[in-house]
Amino acid sequence: MKILTIDDQELILLSVEKRLKELGYDVMTANSGERGIELYNSFEPDLVLVDINMPDMSGLEVVKHIRSASAKKVPILVMSGNTQENVIMDGFSLGIEDYMKKPVSLDEMAARIKRLIGAPELKNDISKTIDTRMLQQHCVGVVIPCYNEEERLSSDEFKDFAHRNLGYHLCFVNDGSTDNTLGVLEELKKGNENNISVYNCEKNGGKAEAVRQGMLHMHQDPQLDYIGFLDADLSTDFRDFDDLVQTLEKSDFKIVSGSRMSRMGADITKESARKIISLTINKIIRTILGMPFNDTQCGAKIMERDIIPLLFTKPFITKWIFDVEIFMRMRKHYGKKKAVQLICEQPLKRWIHADGSKLSMKDSFKIVGQLAKIAFSYR
Repeated sequence: MKILTIDDQELILLSVEKRLKELGYDVMTANSGERGIELYNSFEPDLVLVDINMPDMSGLEVVKHIRSASAKKVPILVMSGNTQENVIMDGFSLGIEDYMKKPVSLDEMAARIKRLIGAPELKNDISKTIDTRMLQQHCVGVVIPCYNEEERLSSDEFKDFAHRNLGYHLCFVNDGSTDNTLGVLEELKKGNENNISVYNCEKNGGKAEAVRQGMLHMHQDPQLDYIGFLDADLSTDFRDFDDLVQTLEKSDFKIVSGSRMSRMGADITKESARKIISLTINKIIRTILGMPFNDTQCGAKIMERDIIPLLFTKPFITKWIFDVEIFMRMRKHYGKKKAVQLICEQPLKRWIHADGSKLSMKDSFKIVGQLAKIAFSYR
């Protein structure tokens, strides 16, 4: 049984192809509508699995072409993050058999395909193997800056997240580490090359530069809809980060930034002295920004890909509090009122200060001087 899968996002294509081949199907993939039509004519599939939102030629245009050019009624199954009712109805009007809304598990995808065309007979019945990995609505790039993280990098957590959440790409940026961080990252990437990569900076430039380089690097990948960054110590865990992504998906915000401000039902843990200093610095930052954000310094942010050049092309003034500069650049470009509307500060459910922070208490006092420098530069 032959299946043609058409999707412009390679992260999705590779995962779908691997699972369908495991189930015994003969699979061909196409990363554009035009290429999909070419393969349809030569491959003669028993089923077509197609996305809707693709550049140049949409999935609905592919469906229309297949239905008008082919006398054979090949089943067409749509799998898309587009949940607009009129688009779904248009699909059925053109003759599709089914419409799956992302996020969707590989198990559900396989079950719907089996209902339409059956399943191949396998010597080893892998069809009973449970695969609940989720195909995401959008493809998301996550930059994770690393400096001397050899001892505390939680490789298993990163691997597990990348394995379960298909559509995420984790990019670890080695910021000129002097220990074996690069070796640990290369080992972490092995076997996960499709959704884990390592960007190596030979010289240590500080967190701000590591994040900037990583964001610009990820922006070169056209399949990524959203790009953000996350601390390597996972003080903000992936469950909360995924919540930030979902907020961005369902809104008109350009940036969704995590906030560690304490609230009922949240597990927010800080050292007492650090908490006092943090509150003081946050008050100074709010004064400089002139915008009502309580925690610009949380190391978890996700944003639309179109604003990456605006925010990251120019090097940051400071090594640590570049987050403030991100907000200042948004204000300078869009104006204060519009910037407030485009940035969402979302409280985290969990945040725990991790041991081994690179920022000392002494460094915290230096931040005040750096904030004055930012205020002067962005006045």
